[in-house]
Amino acid sequence: MKHLLFFLLLLCVKGTFAQTKTPDGNLIIISIDGLRWGEVFKGAEKGLLLHKKFNSQDSAERFKKYWSDDVQQRRINLMPFLWSTIAKNGQIYGNRDLGNKVNLKNPYWISYPGRSENLTGYADPKVKSNGHPDNENKNILEFLDQQKGYKGKVVSFASWDAVGRIINRNRNGLMVNIPGENITGKNLSEGEALANEIQHYEPKIWGEGERLDATTYALAKSYLKARHPKVLYLDLADTDEYGHEDKYDFYLDATRNIDAMIGSLWNYLQSDPFYKGKTTLIIMPDHGRGEGNQWTSHGASIPHANDTWLIAMGPGIKPLGELRNEGQIYQDQLAKTMVKLLGFEFSSVNPIGAAIESILK
Repeated sequence: MKHLLFFLLLLCVKGTFAQTKTPDGNLIIISIDGLRWGEVFKGAEKGLLLHKKFNSQDSAERFKKYWSDDVQQRRINLMPFLWSTIAKNGQIYGNRDLGNKVNLKNPYWISYPGRSENLTGYADPKVKSNGHPDNENKNILEFLDQQKGYKGKVVSFASWDAVGRIINRNRNGLMVNIPGENITGKNLSEGEALANEIQHYEPKIWGEGERLDATTYALAKSYLKARHPKVLYLDLADTDEYGHEDKYDFYLDATRNIDAMIGSLWNYLQSDPFYKGKTTLIIMPDHGRGEGNQWTSHGASIPHANDTWLIAMGPGIKPLGELRNEGQIYQDQLAKTMVKLLGFEFSSVNPIGAAIESILK
């Protein structure tokens, strides 16, 4: 009996240590503003690719670059990293032609509410405009920053200045680098210093509150290489801006460039012992777009602008590739899922979406 009691006590002690063990994973979250599910799964749309209104440059060049009668090849032409590395090693949700659906829960289908839903797990009915002030809702970035081993190692880089309000850096003090702001601190790396300098030379195509994704990417990657944060939120926006400007050719180029940036970033992560084998990648949009001539727009009045998609890859995520089964997930489920991938449980005073079990299995 004494031996049995000792054995049971030993099991309890081991269980306690197992539950309190500090998780050691890393997380890269990439938001792509307003990228439609159609381009992700079917590549360039022929009618838009040849439409004079939506192409500001040589459409014949773009047609040669992006078009194929074969949809599999067409989507590879647009996003080769997605349809090679991620399709082989990760999970891709949202091909509505197969009945696999991803949607927003919030009813507004615009940028601030969509990003807020992704990061807080709550489709707050009060968050209904891009001009909304500092976000009242708790987000996963500030939650992770409070966990053992993650303090001061959760950072964000964004191409749109409203992300500072969405994450509410005024409340939580997180590092959220927005347009016009330099990486600060002592002993900047050569890459960080150069990225700081470059952003002040780029054209302000969309005003002071936005910057080109290439600059945001350079700032984020140089910081990642120099300082090794454990959680990085990278918010990219060129796709949405070119969409609103009716420039389908530039929208496609922006999509192709983002795919290349993600590929370059992932390849670096696999070469760095700090990240290799311990880093999860989550990619999603903040909203969708309309169809046909309404592809340039989104919002509650635009049909299908709440149709989205989701990508996940990393250790412990089963390599299912493109999900071909019928199913429905919502973007309010992302927050709890992302935190759970690091071994934590995210909760809120608000009702938040349940974790996506197919990613966690």
